[in-house]
Amino acid sequence: MPAPRLLPLTIAAMIALLSVKTVALVRSALADDAITTAPSATAEPAKRERVHAPATGGGVNAAAPGVLRPGAAAGAAVAKAVPEPAPVSDSERALLLDLRARRTELDAREAALQSREQVLAAAEHRIAARVDELTGLQGRIEALEKAREQREAANWQGLVKLYEGMKPRDAAAIFNDLDMPVLLEVIDRMKESKAAPILAAMQPERARQVTADLAQKRLRTTAVSEPGAAASSAPSAHGG
Repeated sequence: MPAPRLLPLTIAAMIALLSVKTVALVRSALADDAITTAPSATAEPAKRERVHAPATGGGVNAAAPGVLRPGAAAGAAVAKAVPEPAPVSDSERALLLDLRARRTELDAREAALQSREQVLAAAEHRIAARVDELTGLQGRIEALEKAREQREAANWQGLVKLYEGMKPRDAAAIFNDLDMPVLLEVIDRMKESKAAPILAAMQPERARQVTADLAQKRLRTTAVSEPGAAASSAPSAHGG
């Protein structure tokens, strides 16, 4: 009967097809293994050659021109992997230039301020030294003026004692012919008990003149020493 023969034929066909696929898979596996082992076999001599070969200028192996070393290949791969920076636009470039100019201006202004502060500090130092010098000079001048006043007072006091020791009539005869500025200084320093008899013995006109000038002298002295007191006493002197 023809029907039972189809089964063995189908089984045989399936076995043949399976054999063909198995051979194809084995060949593909062998090809992949050869491709995988080929770079390692090629890289191993290159690595060994790189280790034992002498270094040449520029870091390129002279014995194997045209052969790319693994390190160079890795660097090229990294360089390709790093993205290039985005281009800067005109507005961003203008902003950066403006910021740089502003920074330069601020640095220049800060340097100018520091220089000005240094100049001011030096000027203040000189002024302080000058003030100290003038203060010392003022103290020496005041000391000299005080010493002069003391010597002058001592000289006038000697004349005062001289005329106070004389008889009133004899002193009056001298005072009648004495210069008025000197006479005023002497009488102003004399005791009232000693000056009164001398004025009484002087010529009447000369005595009146001495009295008036002496009053004006004392009024000016009071005005210099005590301005308020001189102002309050001025109407009474005018009224007298």
